[in-house]
Amino acid sequence: MTNAYAKAGVDVKVGYEVVSRIKKHVEKTTRLGVMGTLGGFGGCFDLSLLNIKEPVLISGADGVGTKLLVAIKEDKHDTIGVDCVAMCINDIVAQGAEPLYFLDYIATGKNLPSRLEQVVAGVAEGCSQAGAALIGGETAEMPGMYKENDYDLAGFAVGVAEKSQLITGKNIKAGDILLGLASSGVHSNGYSLVRKVFFEQNKFDGSTLLPELNGKTLANELLTPTRIYVKTLLPLIKKNLVKGIAHITGGGFIENIPRMFSKGLAAEITEGTWPILPIFKVLEKYGEIPHSEMFEIFNMGVGMVLAVDVEQKAAVEAELQSQEEMVYEIGKIIDQKEGKRILFKPS
Repeated sequence: MTNAYAKAGVDVKVGYEVVSRIKKHVEKTTRLGVMGTLGGFGGCFDLSLLNIKEPVLISGADGVGTKLLVAIKEDKHDTIGVDCVAMCINDIVAQGAEPLYFLDYIATGKNLPSRLEQVVAGVAEGCSQAGAALIGGETAEMPGMYKENDYDLAGFAVGVAEKSQLITGKNIKAGDILLGLASSGVHSNGYSLVRKVFFEQNKFDGSTLLPELNGKTLANELLTPTRIYVKTLLPLIKKNLVKGIAHITGGGFIENIPRMFSKGLAAEITEGTWPILPIFKVLEKYGEIPHSEMFEIFNMGVGMVLAVDVEQKAAVEAELQSQEEMVYEIGKIIDQKEGKRILFKPS
């Protein structure tokens, strides 16, 4: 049976080697509540061990999009797993969740144990940053579906929040302040456009050194992992200092900021109140992308936006500064005008 399967392009023995290689990375992510070890048919988590009176589970699933194609092209796979965790975890923490556990799914044309170990090591690193346990997953060898060197990566995260501490945005009102937390770069959105601008239109490659990127190769810049904001945001959530949180992912400012407040309100963003990272200026320049459209696609240097009461602003900033977190007052909530839910003004 095994030989016949191998002749069809699937080597189960190599799959066993992958599991053996990744166990040490998975073990680093263990936390309170984890039951059993890697290798069962399902991952188990004991919610009763947590000191939560009215637990609400919050879940999210996501992938890393075509950023994977950059990792494959550059044969650099040790950070893409961090991106996968970040895309899922940042979504659920924006609703007030403390991450509990994570599962990953890798589909590939051919199991290459050393490469898959790098991918899962990145997933484990992301889980460690988030305080989440990596309790299971799946690696599927799918010749015919994927080319030999191709793979896809997706993840699923579950977190928990006290019902009273869910971040719903329902109490956001005109006059509330918008604070921005810095991103690490492009994160994991917009890479179809990123690749078109750099690799198709301008014929750059991963080793290209653009003067605006301060000595970093284009590959190193584009494969910078997405920031994970759990340790930054949870103290604010526990202290009830935040009224709304927007994770700036696909759709940039335009789509994501209005998701955190109700109808009848709008966000007024003041440009120039935070440093736009060099990579976005480079994308705008070499892609000849209208400045306004950049805010519809990218995070522009702000990975999370917080809505806070004016009276809580000093406490929030003090907490963030104690963590050495850069925080910027980027705007405010206003009453909606002319049907627009987000407006921009110069500083």
